[in-house]
Amino acid sequence: MLIFITIVSYLLVLLVVRYAHSLKLLDVPNERSHHCSIIASGAGIGFVSAIFMAMLFFNLQLSLEYWFVFVAILMVFGIGVLDDRHDVSPKMKFVFIFAAVILMWINGVSFDTLGRLFGYELSLYWLALPFSLLAMAGLTNALNLVDGLDGLAGSLSIIILASFAYVGHENGNAFIYMLSTYSMASVVGFMFLNWNPAKVFMGDSGSLTLGFIVSVLAVMSTEYVQPVTLLYFIAIPILDTLIVMLRRIRRKASPFSADKTHLHHILVKFFDNNVKKTVIFLSLLQILFSSIGYILAVQISDNPDGFLPLFALFIFAIIFVVFYMIFTGIKKRQNTIDHVDE
Repeated sequence: MLIFITIVSYLLVLLVVRYAHSLKLLDVPNERSHHCSIIASGAGIGFVSAIFMAMLFFNLQLSLEYWFVFVAILMVFGIGVLDDRHDVSPKMKFVFIFAAVILMWINGVSFDTLGRLFGYELSLYWLALPFSLLAMAGLTNALNLVDGLDGLAGSLSIIILASFAYVGHENGNAFIYMLSTYSMASVVGFMFLNWNPAKVFMGDSGSLTLGFIVSVLAVMSTEYVQPVTLLYFIAIPILDTLIVMLRRIRRKASPFSADKTHLHHILVKFFDNNVKKTVIFLSLLQILFSSIGYILAVQISDNPDGFLPLFALFIFAIIFVVFYMIFTGIKKRQNTIDHVDE
């Protein structure tokens, strides 16, 4: 079944590539791009459609039971497709993402707790909706922000989705397992055409939709794992987003402004513009973090009222500080070298 989904995804993305010019789904290089020629974009139209088709054809009853998740994902997918064609404003994107999150909340799927600490449940109560809006919109855009190199967003997505497939499988949640594995299979089909040198980019139709799927899986997984483990399951996109936003704020720039200070921008220069090495390095880092997340999930499950969740949060904070210092230092040296070369 998963092989079939991969093949369908590949064929649908291939159709996007073939008709990209007539559909005006093209990515024109700019100062932040790592490609020099016009490349087909909007591959998300192909591989996300494969996810929808798989859900309807192979698990219609389960899809109908969670119809609101299907509709919420479709809403984000729709604004992503529109953005690939017409460059929608960031505000409009957030309107659709917030609407999708509210639909989920109305149907009882939201971040309702921050987990257990020393035997006490840290319930959010009336803060559940605003926290869910911020967290799910943040996760949705985090994956969108790392989509800057051939194969990077796809590789990270596969690893992250595998983490949630593990949660669904181990806890007998058919929907989490279905959505994770179907999404993984579809992204694999896309990766055949996106690995460097890419023939097509996923576009916002792909990155926003995948980011939202990850956020949905994160929320639903909190029924089985402590929320702190999610930081490790989605570590690279979260660290990248937080580091970039902090660096922009310190420069007194808008945290949402575009620049070339993402982790992948810095690393690709560090690796002498070798895109494949950069993607493999970041993917291995995510695998390491996901493995830590697996261990944490098991250990916290065995002792849910212990200090481990707080310790895991403290360690992640340290990791953030270390990453910030290392990558900021590398970026400064790169800027100095560029200045001397000029």
